[in-house]
Amino acid sequence: MNRTIAILSGGTGTPKLLWGFKEVSDDFFVVVNTAEDVWVSGNKICPDIDSVIYALSDTIDTEKWWGAREDSFVTHERLKSLGFDEGMMIGDIDRATHILRSHLIRKGKDLLEATRILKSRFGVKQEIFPMCNEEVSTLIETESGTMHFQEFWVGRRGEPKVNNIIFKGIDEAKIPVEVKEFLEKCRAVIIGPSNPITSIGPIISVKGYKEILEEKKVIVVSPIIGKNPVSGPAGKFMRSLGYEVSPAGVAEVYRDFIDVLVIDERDSDYELDFVEVVKADTIMKKKEDAENLSEFLLELV
Repeated sequence: MNRTIAILSGGTGTPKLLWGFKEVSDDFFVVVNTAEDVWVSGNKICPDIDSVIYALSDTIDTEKWWGAREDSFVTHERLKSLGFDEGMMIGDIDRATHILRSHLIRKGKDLLEATRILKSRFGVKQEIFPMCNEEVSTLIETESGTMHFQEFWVGRRGEPKVNNIIFKGIDEAKIPVEVKEFLEKCRAVIIGPSNPITSIGPIISVKGYKEILEEKKVIVVSPIIGKNPVSGPAGKFMRSLGYEVSPAGVAEVYRDFIDVLVIDERDSDYELDFVEVVKADTIMKKKEDAENLSEFLLELV
């Protein structure tokens, strides 16, 4: 059965929204960024997919908004003591997810099939789709050289000056048939408060997505309040690509298909000639906040 509302997700902002959205509706499916995926210690890490699975199964670490709740890092620390630095803090519980995914892929499953199996094992009823099955990697061109997003954000703590952002492999990527069918039948699309450049940008850069979004009602929750991102490197990335770091800049990223922009109630008033701008409380410190924002979005739909 196809779900009524599509939610595009990546990063930490949209999983926060999903944490509350599932409490007020089960009539949705999620399409997730995979351009930050990386192979570590022989296993395929899909950080954005896992954050969605963990959020919808209530197992996410709600302090960090990534990884599994109450995780330990025994294996990671042991590897480090043996002289092997994984480059990412991978928890023991979280690692089990990566091992199963990688096992399924080695057995011939594509990423969509592996994700469906994983989310079902976690008891998640909603469909969770990767944006594509092909390998796409977000590369950050900096003054210190070109590096994978994970090296830039985790290894270098987002410090190097950003010159450009490239989605390697994006030309070969295509929207999976199942995702295309779900999107074409959905009533509306919500783009959560994730980084518009590196979390949602790869999704809408895959062949087939923009054409469908142009035909749908698209509601975007701004991850920028005033001139600052709620979290992460969104501001740095937007600035590097010539976008104003503001809700107006966010709307400009999605200009081709956006219908409604939701900005925070504490923000300035914006009047844009190509999109309706509405205000809500977009700060989600507890589940009740996420539920209230979800209810508001459902009313817009």
